[in-house]
Amino acid sequence: MRRKLRPPLPQRHGLDPARLRLPAEGPWATVRDHLVERLHRVEPERIDAMLAEGRVHGLDGPVAPDAPFVPGTWIWFHRDLPDEAPVPFAIGVVHRDDAIVVVDKPHFLATIPRGRHVVETALVRLRRDLGLPDLVPAHRLDRVTAGLIMFVVDPRLRGRYQLLFKDRLVRKEYEAIAPHRPDLALPRRVTSRIVKVKGVITAQEVEGPVNAETHVELVEHRGGWGRYRLVPATGRTHQLRLHMASLGVPIRNDDFYPVLRDKPLDDFTDPLQLLAKALEFTDPVTGEHRRFASTLRLEL
Repeated sequence: MRRKLRPPLPQRHGLDPARLRLPAEGPWATVRDHLVERLHRVEPERIDAMLAEGRVHGLDGPVAPDAPFVPGTWIWFHRDLPDEAPVPFAIGVVHRDDAIVVVDKPHFLATIPRGRHVVETALVRLRRDLGLPDLVPAHRLDRVTAGLIMFVVDPRLRGRYQLLFKDRLVRKEYEAIAPHRPDLALPRRVTSRIVKVKGVITAQEVEGPVNAETHVELVEHRGGWGRYRLVPATGRTHQLRLHMASLGVPIRNDDFYPVLRDKPLDDFTDPLQLLAKALEFTDPVTGEHRRFASTLRLEL
C-alpha cells in the first residue's frame, strides 16, 4: 500500500488543502493553463492571483506562475471559502480518549465540509477547538438532526471504527417528537424500499425489495404530541423521516416530508425534532462494551 503524500501546506481553519494530480498527458504548456481549464468555476484572474501569491504548492514549494506542466505531479492549494452564516449553537463533548471523541452535534450544523458548509461544520470546529488536526468522522449525521456523532482521533484506527457502522455493528437509538395518533398500533417494525437519486433533495419509497427497516415505539404523549423511540436496523438516507411520515406522524418541523418546503440556510428557528440519542457497540480496539447517551433532550 502506498503511503499517502503529506501535504506541503498546513491546515487552514481546520481544513486540509485540496490536492490535485496533473494528468499523465495533455496539451497544456503550464500548470496555470491546466488549472484554468480544470477549475472551470474559478475565474482565471483568481487562479493568476493564487499563483502570484504563492498559494499553489508542489512537493518542492510554491508553483511559479509560469511553471511548466509536468504530467503526473501533485499540487496542493486552499480553496476560497464560501460565505457562511455562523451556526449559533455549541458542540458538547460527551466522551474523549486517545482513540475516539463522541460529541453532541447541535441542529443545523453539518458533520463534514460539503457544498456551502465548510468552516461551519462539526469536523472543522472540533479539529480547531480540540487541537486535533487528524480527527476524522466514523459516520455522519444529517445537518438538521442533532445528537451523537463519533470521531476517530488516530487516523490509523479510522477503518476499524468505520467498519462498525458499515457492517451495522452499532446499535443506534433516536428520539423524535411527532403527532400522537391513538389509532396507530405501536410498537411496530416499519419496512420499505427507499431510493435516493443523486441531485434530488428528497428520497422516495418505491416498490421493490425491502432495504430499510425501523423499529418504532411510543414513549409518552400529551397535548396531541408523542415522544417516539426509533431504532433503525438499516441506514438509508432520510429513513427515519420517511418512515414516520409514512405512518401518518411526520416528525415535527420536518421541511422535507411529507411536503418539501424551502427554508433559508441561515434560518435557525424550528429545528427538526429528531435526536440521535444513543450509540452502543463493542469497541474493535479494546474489546469492551461501550454505550454513549446524548445529553440533549427534545421538549414534548
